[in-house]
Amino acid sequence: MSHTTSRQTVSAARICTIIAFVFAGLAVLFWPFMFGLVAIILGLVGGFLGDRPLGFYAAAAGAAGAVLGIVLAAAILG
Repeated sequence: MSHTTSRQTVSAARICTIIAFVFAGLAVLFWPFMFGLVAIILGLVGGFLGDRPLGFYAAAAGAAGAVLGIVLAAAILG
């Protein structure tokens, strides 16, 4: 039984990581602070649940997406 629980945890970690990458991409285009923060949190959750190192890469992508989104918004509006 513990084998299926472990597999479910890995699947949940992978889902969090994939959603974090999606939010990182959305952070570049829409609401960089909100989507970037959600991507960072989900990436860290995915990493700590067992999807290493991809979860931590997703968190870094969330931070980069937020910064890039802010820079693009400043360039367009400024």
